[in-house]
Amino acid sequence: MEGEGNERKFTLSFSSEEPYDRWWGTEILSHSEGALDLTRLNSIGCVLFNHDRDRVIGKITRAWVENNRGQAEIEFDADADSEMIFQKASSGTLKGVSVGYQVDVWEEVAAGKKSTDGRFTGPCDVATKWTPFEISIVSVPADPTVGVGRAKEGEKPEGKGVSSFYYNEKQLQINQNFLQEVKNRES
Repeated sequence: MEGEGNERKFTLSFSSEEPYDRWWGTEILSHSEGALDLTRLNSIGCVLFNHDRDRVIGKITRAWVENNRGQAEIEFDADADSEMIFQKASSGTLKGVSVGYQVDVWEEVAAGKKSTDGRFTGPCDVATKWTPFEISIVSVPADPTVGVGRAKEGEKPEGKGVSSFYYNEKQLQINQNFLQEVKNRES
């Protein structure tokens, strides 16, 4: 997390094109031109703790895409709950960042085939149109390549473990939209 002059305002990365193994297969969030709809983050975006909608700890002052990564400038609130998370993030205890999002368009890429834009090789499902709803400071991130102190391209932590508890929790929280997409395809 990089300071921006105001001690409570920071720049961080919140998403990447790092492949992520979901229960149905590999998911990739495209960061190509026009893939992300950042309107919501830039107009009413907030920062949560562990995706808990009742634990708003700050606001998103600006979100953009740079080097195929979602970037945001956030500002922590000054209330007691936010202060505790701010202190843990500032000290390096909490480094994880996650994004809550909805996928509007998927591209299924068969094994050994290339995505339409030629950037990804299957088997994978590429989210080619998606909308981030919130950014969370989290204790266990799904994508270890983004987060506090990882605003620049190529800054990756060591190790890539994800607990099964967190994996199952993320499936329920973020990817219900995939099940809806499957239902829509069947209709």
